[in-house]
Amino acid sequence: MDNSKIGQHISGQFNKELEHIRNNVLTMGGLVEQQIAQAVEAFMTGDMEMAELVIKQDNQVDALEMLIDQECMQILALRQPAAFDLRLLITVIKTINELERVGDMAERIAEMAMRLSDTEGKHEQYYELQHMADLVREMLHDALDAFARMSIEDVTAITGRDEYVDREYGSIIRQLITRMMEDPRNITRTLDVLWTARSLERIGDHSVNICENIIYMVKGEDVRHMSQAELEEKIKG
Repeated sequence: MDNSKIGQHISGQFNKELEHIRNNVLTMGGLVEQQIAQAVEAFMTGDMEMAELVIKQDNQVDALEMLIDQECMQILALRQPAAFDLRLLITVIKTINELERVGDMAERIAEMAMRLSDTEGKHEQYYELQHMADLVREMLHDALDAFARMSIEDVTAITGRDEYVDREYGSIIRQLITRMMEDPRNITRTLDVLWTARSLERIGDHSVNICENIIYMVKGEDVRHMSQAELEEKIKG
């Protein structure tokens, strides 16, 4: 990590506290990334033990969110940070909330895997979901990397990929609707697959939100609700 962006304080302990919080965010992010990978694998292969593991890991994600949030509150109260340090803590609080929601999405995918296992066993036929999962996992990974480097250099490239995720989602919806129309017996099962695709699409959205938080941290500007073109223009400016 680039520590030069953190204000240099008279108290070396303050620097250590900020660095500790950033490291905890990345630990939480790594756990969430692992949840996504395992949830998708469980869905594709029908591995129920892996699905159960993803669901259990959600408690760890929730615990990390509460721990980091408490650490941020303590620093805000005791250190009264300003400028970049204050934006860093605000960004951390927002980012861990996004990560917790991503963890919830992974848990939902694992639950769908368990529901489908009762009727189908293997799910390799949903190869289109695998591609969509790869896209959103890469988005989240790169967003966390940008947070670690405290850099906005690549954020618009990351947010731009959300368009591809949305296209994949739309394509999957059309395929699933066709499947239900062809055989009404598929409706219940197909709806579970639809919820899985929706969860993946939301992970992409949360990754975009993390990128927007990073821009606020680095530039001090709120870029929420901007279009991709407006965001690119803001970064250039």
